[in-house]
Amino acid sequence: MSQVIPPEAPFSCTLCPRLVAYRKEITTAEPNWHNGPVDSFGPQNARLLVVGMAPGRGGANRTGRPFTGDGAGDLLYKALLKHEFATGVYDKRPDDGLQLVNCMITNAVRCVPPQNKPIAAEANACRKFLISRIANLPELTTILALGHIAHNNVLTTLNVRKKDHPFAHCASHKITFSGRKLLLVNSYHCSRYNTNTGRLTEAMFDEVFELIKAGM
Repeated sequence: MSQVIPPEAPFSCTLCPRLVAYRKEITTAEPNWHNGPVDSFGPQNARLLVVGMAPGRGGANRTGRPFTGDGAGDLLYKALLKHEFATGVYDKRPDDGLQLVNCMITNAVRCVPPQNKPIAAEANACRKFLISRIANLPELTTILALGHIAHNNVLTTLNVRKKDHPFAHCASHKITFSGRKLLLVNSYHCSRYNTNTGRLTEAMFDEVFELIKAGM
């Protein structure tokens, strides 16, 4: 009998020794932070799945909610509210009452990595949770990959060749996975670095969500 893989990593997950050690290091310095795998956020009837690469040290690793508490979340949640994928007010805390609508946010790697850079072995170890997360969203039609690294990780997860689906901002790719037709949309990552340097503007991010809504 095959093992059923849950869509979320257990809080006591020990699959990646480097990430476990880093969590313990942060816990010593910041014992009141979340400091564990970060669960996906959003309803089970979501048609859109937003995929980042990994939690930020002082963002999701601190608050326990994806993209909450750092610069990347400021732009992401503003866009989700503007394009009616969320309701309420984003106040950078998990208890701010904000709710996602028809949308879920997750990360390919569920634990914070040193220097915000997971290694390939960690992405591979965590991939089973992303596969299960996708499988457990029965109404899913669209995946938004935030950044080139997340894009490549999603392609590996969906078992398609990277050279056939090149990354470009506001690009889209039609992919069949386990008999389901999915639309993969790309965006530059909504990090503070990208917004400060002008690589990603609010107008450019809006274009991505307009593309998503047109495809849904």
